Amino acid sequence: MKTFTKFLAVAALSAGTIATTGAYAHGIWFAQRSNQLALIYGVGADDLDAVKRLPLVKSIAGFDDSGQPVETKLVSTTDKLLLVSLDNQPAVVAAVLDNGRWSKTADGKWHNKGKDEVPDAVISERNYKYAVHLRLPLEKPLGPLPEQTLQIVPVKAKLPELLGQPVKLRVLYQGKPVAGARVQADYVNDPDSKPVKSGKDGSVTLKVRNQGLNVIVATFDSPPDDPVKSTKIEHVATLSFVLPHKPE
Repeated sequence: MKTFTKFLAVAALSAGTIATTGAYAHGIWFAQRSNQLALIYGVGADDLDAVKRLPLVKSIAGFDDSGQPVETKLVSTTDKLLLVSLDNQPAVVAAVLDNGRWSKTADGKWHNKGKDEVPDAVISERNYKYAVHLRLPLEKPLGPLPEQTLQIVPVKAKLPELLGQPVKLRVLYQGKPVAGARVQADYVNDPDSKPVKSGKDGSVTLKVRNQGLNVIVATFDSPPDDPVKSTKIEHVATLSFVLPHKPE
């Protein structure tokens, strides 16, 4: 993508150093940094170097409140952060990151290789990360977005206003409701919580965890694209939004 061209030369040099630290639990989401919207890579409190992973970002997209595409892009203005251009005021921002193949050996180390290259691997998988962020109120419920193979969508267009209120969600795989996706209410502050599985219609109801940033995560495994190299594809999708605090 043209948006990323000016960053690739630097980022590609460091992309190869990501290996062995593990990719299994990590995801991507959007959050405010210095009053700007950033694409975050990590899990829990781990906010890792997103710029280093720029070559893995396959798409960035924006949509207005009716679901129509609007132009957006990543604009990196720091050494560590990937910031999103909000010039066209998208109501929804989405991204996809292809994290490649990872294999875990019995010593607990992760290797950025398929099981054909790591014959003693105990786990081998292909990893994809997806993120959708709701910035502004929507005219209608959010539907399937392009390139979001796994996606969490609120059933209603209007989100809850207060923490503790229920929010009904639906998990989509390839644009259709999927059962058995593992959903957690707070990927940032409680990443080790026991997940709730989506029902036959893909739905799950959670209580909103934060009067501020909420990052809901869903994980779903699909069959491998190449059984020689991995045993499954792990899809990790986040839905993030912010509930405003009381006026100061």
